[in-house]
Amino acid sequence: MEVFTPQEVAEHTGSKYRGILVAAKFARYLNEFPRDVVAGFEKTEGVKKLTTLALKKLTSGQLKFRELRRRRTEA
Repeated sequence: MEVFTPQEVAEHTGSKYRGILVAAKFARYLNEFPRDVVAGFEKTEGVKKLTTLALKKLTSGQLKFRELRRRRTEA
């Protein structure tokens, strides 16, 4: 089991909350791929869970993201 501290997550995102949201969204994105494609990622990184893989990529600086502001809908 690998442990990621809030400080490690916040280092690349500016906020621990934003970091967790980015990692969770990336893990959901990876989950959409076929299992054999994801297995290749898991073998090269040496992890078994997609959330761990996402956090590992985020804390190592390999995961690039940009934040988009939501548009307000007129009600």
